[in-house]
Amino acid sequence: MHCNKKPFYLKSNGPDSSTMDAYLMHALNHVHRTRDVVIRNDAKLRNDTDRDITDDKTYLDQGFTRPKVLFLLPLKSFARRIVKRLIQLSPLPQKDSAMGQFKKEFGESDDEGIPEHSTKPADFDLLFAGDIDDHFVFGVKLTKKSIKLYSNFYSSDIIVASPLALKRKIDGGGHDKKDFDFLSSIENWDHLEAVFEQLNQLPSKEHGTNVMRIRPWYLDQHAQYYRQTILLSSYLTPEINALFNGLCLNYEGKIKMVTEYAGVLPKIQLEVRQVYERFDASSIAEADGARFDYFCNKVYPKIQDLDEGGLLLFVSSYFEYIRISNFLKSKEASFCRIGEATSQQDISRARLWFFEGKKKILLYSERSHFYHRYKIRGTKHLLVYSLPGRKEFYPELVNMLGESENRKCNVLFSRLDLLKLERIVGKSSARRLISSEKGMFVFC
Repeated sequence: MHCNKKPFYLKSNGPDSSTMDAYLMHALNHVHRTRDVVIRNDAKLRNDTDRDITDDKTYLDQGFTRPKVLFLLPLKSFARRIVKRLIQLSPLPQKDSAMGQFKKEFGESDDEGIPEHSTKPADFDLLFAGDIDDHFVFGVKLTKKSIKLYSNFYSSDIIVASPLALKRKIDGGGHDKKDFDFLSSIENWDHLEAVFEQLNQLPSKEHGTNVMRIRPWYLDQHAQYYRQTILLSSYLTPEINALFNGLCLNYEGKIKMVTEYAGVLPKIQLEVRQVYERFDASSIAEADGARFDYFCNKVYPKIQDLDEGGLLLFVSSYFEYIRISNFLKSKEASFCRIGEATSQQDISRARLWFFEGKKKILLYSERSHFYHRYKIRGTKHLLVYSLPGRKEFYPELVNMLGESENRKCNVLFSRLDLLKLERIVGKSSARRLISSEKGMFVFC
């Protein structure tokens, strides 16, 4: 598990390119070596049709199905770069059999759509320059002489997919028939979310496999212990930790790369007094409720008593966004909101109302900021209900206070927010925040 990987849409980053080449070469090597064994044994059996393979373990060379590698990627632009580089690294001479269709669906350039004069951060422009469609799934077949894209799943060596598309296929959504047997022999995969439960399960059909040549650990339902799992992320989350600790079970063990964070506070361009308030949460299950109770009982009464507006209320999850929105409605608060599902018309209206002071509170979600990276004018007081998962968002939010003379910033956190705290305030400060007997801390 490597959770400080530089985003690979930042193409100038050398170490990231090396990382991508490493796992692509690893995947190619894995597929070719596996196929070489199968082809060699096929040739032996053709030359000796009377050979009894039941007692010869050298012929146990297959899984339930052919696919051996799964790349799970969030956006088409990511898939385009992965497949393009995979083809470049392949030693096979014939590589263009399906590139026409691939370029039509996934585009031809990494830099399509980058604006010349943009007010957005550079990483935003690069990430959203390509195709941001998150619904795609196709197979890649490697033969003796060629790479073929869009091959049938059961004749493919590699599956490239988004979690959304693969989950829909597993569920049989739309016009797809429910089908996930092609995941039964996956041994090497890049990222995992919704499809994990179906990996390495016993298939419902044979799919033309010679049962006598299936490796015993597949038949004994031990394939999950032989699957190699590679988790790559720009930052660590409790969900990834839980996945790594509880569901990555390879018998050879695990490697986890640990990161020392310096924090992003130096990127704040203003002199802002940032007050961090710690609330108690005894477990992950109780953390959301404890945060909400602290906000309702300790924080909101102070907000309610203030006549001035300009409060930007930032939440990191959709669940929190809905919960706080319902609470503000129940209190008949003067507020507007910008979330991931808010229409462009409503977004423009909310930003105008907030800037003009017609609404005192603007509820703003992290996913909305991820997709738009708005600069919210009229912000006088920033209240971070829950810290953003992406560390670069924090200084962007605080810097929105630049037009205010009386700047205020309050951040709510618990001991369970350690991973986010480390990325924002630095590892040493984060440890101090969660271990101190005090419950309030100030950064300037």
